[in-house]
Amino acid sequence: MTLKKIPYGISNFEQMIEENYLYIDKTKYIEILESYAPYQFFIRPRRFGKSLFLSTLENYYDINKKDKFEDLFNNLYIGKNPTSKKIIILYGE
Repeated sequence: MTLKKIPYGISNFEQMIEENYLYIDKTKYIEILESYAPYQFFIRPRRFGKSLFLSTLENYYDINKKDKFEDLFNNLYIGKNPTSKKIIILYGE
């Protein structure tokens, strides 16, 4: 078992996954966000992961990163349960 590194000050989702940093899976919230209004306003105190979550959303929806989808999200909730909007981007359905 390899120990994961602590991601202090890192808000880049892709870097965290690829460099084996500790990541608490909050991708289930992507499903919830898709069911609400199209505009979101994140109000949280400093250092609560807003930038990291936005980076996660960027990597999830960016069509230019669809080739990396399996590598980044394979072991996470949203990788096993992609939303309908992501399925369209990935597979053109």
